Order: sequence, then structure tokens, then C-alpha cells
Amino acid sequence: MFQILQEPGSPIALVLARARQQTVKRPVALRGIGVHSNAPAQLTLSPARANTGIVFEFCRAAAPLAATWTNVVDTTLRTTLGQDDASVSTVEHLLSACAGLGIDNLRVQIDGPELPAFDGSAGAFVDAFDEAEILQVPQARRQLKVLAPVRVQHNGSFAEFLPARQGLTLDIEIDFAAAVIGRQRKILTLDAGTFRRELARARSFGFLRDLSSLQAQGLALGASLDNTVALLDDAVLNPDGVRFPDECVRHKMLDALGDLALAGAPIAGIFRSYRGGHELNVAAVRALMSDPSAFSLESIPDAQVLV
Repeated sequence: MFQILQEPGSPIALVLARARQQTVKRPVALRGIGVHSNAPAQLTLSPARANTGIVFEFCRAAAPLAATWTNVVDTTLRTTLGQDDASVSTVEHLLSACAGLGIDNLRVQIDGPELPAFDGSAGAFVDAFDEAEILQVPQARRQLKVLAPVRVQHNGSFAEFLPARQGLTLDIEIDFAAAVIGRQRKILTLDAGTFRRELARARSFGFLRDLSSLQAQGLALGASLDNTVALLDDAVLNPDGVRFPDECVRHKMLDALGDLALAGAPIAGIFRSYRGGHELNVAAVRALMSDPSAFSLESIPDAQVLV
């Protein structure tokens, strides 16, 4: 399989796409603590039939909960899904790992209100999928091809989808007054290898000055140096520092990929955001999916060429 990490001005490149749906071969169990709830959670990632999508199953709820934009109930510092008596928070890192590795169908059995934070990245989910092994099934994989620009904006921030020849390109820019982050922009065209190398292990980040306020709102109750890059205006508090010089924008891209997975199929297009977050990401998906003229749903060809 060939892959391109396509920056502006990059040369012609060939991509051999996954044309068939994927799940996992066997169940794998995980447990940990939620970064916002500080509550323990156990989950099992299990195989699912073709065309199932990503679904959450609960010990105390009758019906499974689909990972789709129509089930988003909160986007405050994380993405929360809910319907009737079922809800689950902080789903974006798992969904990002599914999208990054090309997992279309998965049953997520969870006992707890929130997915575990682990180290604040998607790395634990990637490791779990490697243990479970990814399985390709005969059914064709379909993609949402962006046909026309779709844009949402708020208070100087924006998120938009633009058409592209093929594949998903993420163009994410953040802009913080604090010198420890500043202005960072990253552009990547995604496949599994790029996701593993560039995004999977980029961690959540936050400013120490905001911690008390967030905890008063019932957020970040489980935050620690084990699962968050803790920042002052001009310094990183974690003893080992950062994993990448631009880890913050990489994590924003990781989050965006997870939120885009709520469209229900891989997206072929460009996703661009400036000073975005979960709220804008989901709003952009909602705007795209609410305009049937802006996208088409089609099978992914076996081979595609960027020119």
C-alpha cells in the first residue's frame, strides 16, 4: 500500500485504498480512568458485522448507541454521545483510532460513564487493535465524497469541508496567546501509517491556570501529568516534556479525525479548521450531512491516483 503525506506543493503520488470494510478478529479488553469524570471504566472492543458501524453497548441500557453525529449531546472539551437512558463521554480518541486505522465496524461494550483517558492520546487504542488484529471482510467500503464547500464559523474560528481528488486531508491550525503554544498549523493526508507515526500518540493538553475552574464545572476531575500535557504560559510541566514540538496541533488533529468519524463513513475531501474544537468539528459534520447536494456516498475504488 502506498501513502502520501501531502504538504502544499508535494509531487504526484499513488494511493492504494482499502476497498473492503474492516473490523477486528477477536475481542480485547481495556480498563482505566476517565479524564473528566475520574470514574473507572471497563470496555471490550469486539468484532461487528459489516455495515454495523461503531456502536456502544451498555450493561444497564437496552439499546446500543451508534457513534453518529445525530447522537452527539455535548461537545464541552470532549465529545459525548447520548440517546434515551444511554450516554458515553470522551469518545473522540477511540473514534480517531478507528478512522485512522480504517476500522469500519466495532462493538464497544462499556461499563462506565466515560472512555478511559490512558495517556491522553489514542495510543492505547492502537495497541489494542494491534492485539485484536484488524480483519478485512468481503463487503465493499464506502466513502462520503465532498462535492461542494461547507463552512461553519463562530467568533473568528471556523471549520470547513472542501472537495479533493481523493482521500482525507486534514489542515488544522491553532492560535494561542501563550508562548508555550503560539500559532501552529499542520497538514496531513491520512492513512494508517501516517496516523500511527504522526497523530496516534499526541496527547491532550491544558493550562494549569484553568484547572480549578474546570473542576468546579465537573470537568478534568481525573486530569494528571499521566494523561495530560500540563502547561504554564511559557513552560511544559511534564518532566519528560512533549513528544513532538507541535504536539498540541497534532492532538487537535487527532480529535478532529475522531469527530469526523461521526459522519458514519470515511470522508474524501479536505477538512480545514482554524481555532476549532469539538463543537465546531461536529457542527461542520452536521452541516455537511444536512446538505445532500454537498456530498455523495460511493464505493471506494481499489486504486486511486493523486495528480
